Amino acid sequence: QVQLVESGGGLVQPGGSLRLSCAASGSIFSINDMAWFRQAPGKGRELVATISSGGRTNYADSGEGRFTISRDNAKNTVYLQMNGLKPEDTAVYYCNANILTRPGIILQSSAYWGQGTQVTVSS
Repeated sequence: QVQLVESGGGLVQPGGSLRLSCAASGSIFSINDMAWFRQAPGKGRELVATISSGGRTNYADSGEGRFTISRDNAKNTVYLQMNGLKPEDTAVYYCNANILTRPGIILQSSAYWGQGTQVTVSS
């Protein structure tokens, strides 16, 4: 079994910073793309940022210039550094990873989700 566990959410004032972490564990052969999504109350889940296994990054317009996604492949961990936070960044943040496992002799690729971590930006 594979698990993704997020941490680092919380309450922060506008203009503040938070660093989210998401660690993958279990019977992992390798991890391809990793990403952060978020879901605000009453809204759908939206992409925040992605990072490839080689470190190539992409950002949604909402986080461009304020958020930085990174990963530590040795630790199977992805991070999201969020600076200049705004009230509209309030949401549950989820990490997502495309992970290869080898339950038998054949590699299997599946998308996994973390349980989510709450980020609240408010004065």
